Amino acid sequence: MLKNFTLIFFIALFFTVSSYGQSQPVPSSNTPVKFIKFYPNPAVTFINFEFQKGYDKNYSFLVFNFLGKKVIDLQQPNPRSQVDLTNFTRGVYIFQLKDKNGKVIESGKFQVEK
Repeated sequence: MLKNFTLIFFIALFFTVSSYGQSQPVPSSNTPVKFIKFYPNPAVTFINFEFQKGYDKNYSFLVFNFLGKKVIDLQQPNPRSQVDLTNFTRGVYIFQLKDKNGKVIESGKFQVEK
């Protein structure tokens, strides 16, 4: 019984990890437009963020570590921004793109491997 449970656990873990960082939206008429393209994911020394159509120079771009601590706060980011990950520890980070009123336009996550 324990052997079967262990096998099922590792299969589920494999499928979860293998799809990590891949966005697969469900097709619908209400699917939001993605403003941010980011790569590579997982990242080691740097990560690139490209703001797509609809970019407004009044946006702010924030990155938080998995504990919720703000590690980056870019006001009026460039349409293409490269973030140096030298001082980042290994783990998962959350990003948010906010408009001038503080409304979250888009959010996502990326992984840093060291």
